[in-house]
Amino acid sequence: MKLNCKDIGLSLEIKDELLKKMKKHGKEHYPNEYGGLLVGRYSDDLKSVLIEESVLPMEFKSSRFKFERGVNGLKKVLHDFFKQTPSLFYVGEWHTHPGGAPVPSITDVAALRTIANHNEVYIENPILLIIGIGNESYELGFYVLFRNEMYRYDNRIKELVKEN
Repeated sequence: MKLNCKDIGLSLEIKDELLKKMKKHGKEHYPNEYGGLLVGRYSDDLKSVLIEESVLPMEFKSSRFKFERGVNGLKKVLHDFFKQTPSLFYVGEWHTHPGGAPVPSITDVAALRTIANHNEVYIENPILLIIGIGNESYELGFYVLFRNEMYRYDNRIKELVKEN
């Protein structure tokens, strides 16, 4: 899937297989929220980001309206991604909104701002994917924090749930 954020000129690409895995993990934790990290790389000109992996937290707190991931073990996993060729690194976060729209809450925006300003995180413009999970559909919302403001990629994408 390829998306554009025309407001800031940053494109995003994510593998369909990866999206399928994240939706599956989200559905497994339904009706609670669930999520993880996004790992990928930027193009040399910094005009596009390719999201290639997701890292699931080893520990987390989850409820119907809240998801808090722990940090235990994440530093090593991210370091291992960085050492491979090509290097991959942390590019953002993803989580679900069970029964809700994939629109960032005030808490979501504040969390991205905290991440962007954290002294151990080396990304100024974290990506956020929210997966709205309904009974019969998934709705995807991609966002990026740029110069402390949240921008949306294209339109939200709605898909019918397909049972295998």
